[in-house]
Amino acid sequence: MVKIRLKRLGYKKNPVYRIVVLNSTTKRQAAPIQQLGFYNPKTKEMQLDKQAALDWVKKGAQPTQTVQFLINNCTDEGKLNYVKKETVKLSKKAQAKLQAEQEAAAKAAAENTEEVSA
Repeated sequence: MVKIRLKRLGYKKNPVYRIVVLNSTTKRQAAPIQQLGFYNPKTKEMQLDKQAALDWVKKGAQPTQTVQFLINNCTDEGKLNYVKKETVKLSKKAQAKLQAEQEAAAKAAAENTEEVSA
């Protein structure tokens, strides 16, 4: 079976990947059938021959989960459409404090509507 997967390059703690087509029984560092592009996860830089990747998928090649994500989220030119998440992660204490503040605000709003209606 033929797979589309990432081939790791780069040095320690600074990975750079090539997107390659390989036979599933070969090792990760083996000579690829075809090189489709590269991906740098640190800088979110990517170059991919999307048309060739889709052609290989039509022929029956199985992309890995990561490669499938990259194919789905790249433009026609092969650049990555990276959208940084806007949500801020809060600690459990901060979440509890925020929830208490929201409950207090809701209680105050309920009391104000009771006073207005009375």
